[in-house]
Amino acid sequence: MSDLPPDHQPTEDPALDNPADEAPDAPPLAERSAVPPTLSIIIPTLNAATDLGRALDSLSGGGIDFEVIVADGGSTDGTQRIARAFDAKVIAAPRGRGSQLAAGAAAATAPWLLFLHADSALQRGWQIILRGFTGNRDNHFRAGYFQLILDDPSPQARRVEDLANWRARHLGLPYGDQGLVISRPFYDFLKGYNPLPLMEDVDLVRRIGNRRLTSLPSAVTTSAVRYRRNGWWLRPLRNLLCLGLYYAGLPPRWIAPLYK
Repeated sequence: MSDLPPDHQPTEDPALDNPADEAPDAPPLAERSAVPPTLSIIIPTLNAATDLGRALDSLSGGGIDFEVIVADGGSTDGTQRIARAFDAKVIAAPRGRGSQLAAGAAAATAPWLLFLHADSALQRGWQIILRGFTGNRDNHFRAGYFQLILDDPSPQARRVEDLANWRARHLGLPYGDQGLVISRPFYDFLKGYNPLPLMEDVDLVRRIGNRRLTSLPSAVTTSAVRYRRNGWWLRPLRNLLCLGLYYAGLPPRWIAPLYK
């Protein structure tokens, strides 16, 4: 890949500015106005009714103008109904997280994009953090991610969080459940998400590069259901095996059955 344009070479990390199944009565996500949004929040979904309401509810509040786009892969539960109740724009997308993220980005109108999983909720004050990040010109060719918190009180959950946050910080590999905020020009420069059934997040952050990733001083709380179901040791080991196979060159479609 070619180097970044000379006028947009990144600098050192700048300090950021001074965090149900149905929801018919849910408030709008943001005050709608004639002013174009600064941020497009893109959420891929597939039968996500159990968690989506919590994720959308966490987006309420002021501090930054935003729109929400739910890229749905063909849900048959109440996912689309819940999304519309929260005033999100729902679009149909080819099933597969990479394809859905790409479709959501294509429908976005804002100069900044935030990709968020349907089972992940942002921490209070996230709007102020992202207003500072998006308002700094040095970040126009950088990307930011959140710290990971699992919605489980057990010591095993804290261990998984520590490993995930260490991996993101030192290896430059934040996974999709940590969210990703990136400017539209940088996203387009990188040619965006590829239509992969798995590892679409790793594929993109490898192209971003560790030196252009910023750890944001805020967190996202995501579901621990996979860890509780598959085991606090087995699930991380399975994830690591999938990552190793991907780095070894196996196509993601071959790895996907193992991940599930």
